[in-house]
Amino acid sequence: MASLRDIKTRITSTKKTSQITKAMEMVSAAKLNRAEQNAKSFVPYMDKIQEVVASIAVGSKDASHPMLVSRTVKKTGYLVITSDRGLAGAYNSNVLRTVYQTIQKRHKSTDEYAIIAIGRVGRDFFKKRQIPVFLEITGLSDQPSFADIQGITSQTVNMFGDGTFDELYMFYNHFVSAISQEVTEKKLLPLTDIASSTKLMSYEFEPSQEEILEVLLPQYAESLIYGALLDGKASEHAARMTAMKSATDNAKELINSLTLSYNRARQAAITQEITEIVGGAAALE
Repeated sequence: MASLRDIKTRITSTKKTSQITKAMEMVSAAKLNRAEQNAKSFVPYMDKIQEVVASIAVGSKDASHPMLVSRTVKKTGYLVITSDRGLAGAYNSNVLRTVYQTIQKRHKSTDEYAIIAIGRVGRDFFKKRQIPVFLEITGLSDQPSFADIQGITSQTVNMFGDGTFDELYMFYNHFVSAISQEVTEKKLLPLTDIASSTKLMSYEFEPSQEEILEVLLPQYAESLIYGALLDGKASEHAARMTAMKSATDNAKELINSLTLSYNRARQAAITQEITEIVGGAAALE
């Protein structure tokens, strides 16, 4: 049985831990509010650029672009968004498990696919399993700007353009609510279903549609990556806030249990001392 000193030490250390987890919960809650606003404010831009691109690509018979055409798939790229740090519950494990299972189902050789990793946890996961990582970026801020990832987004799109990949998929956690995030798979390139979820409009273009697509399509694909990153960041902060709240609640329960054990042990010690005193007094009579 643990001594009173041991129990007291555990109570003190657990209280300190709960203070840390509570502080992390509050920090994540503050970051979540801003990240959620960033993700939501980016949606109107994405909707508009998708509408314009779809209207040109589908509404004009003369307009064409390699990014809109499916081709024989020899190599597949997987862009995976994770965090740089842990302590976020199942945020990273859910998306990494989904990607890994998808790869196992679709491919028989590492020559058939490669990873583009955003986040240290994902990069380390794939490298540890000898899965090829072509591009990686770590150390992004909690509220990333487009300039922070413009390098890797443009390289990713160019790798499809130069034939390194014949198709490209994105995996990330979609923010549903503060307590719910969904692992999402989205086909990034080629943009074969761009018009399936948007309303087509009629536009007049200057210069030609093909020249506009040449500029707009890479920007659109890069924006899809950035939008997924903002969504993933909101999910990360929500997952970490929930995990830290759960840790704080568990610490409080443990403190209550230890306090009860401490009081019982203390009471038993006092009872034993009284018994010894009474026994000693009776022996002297």
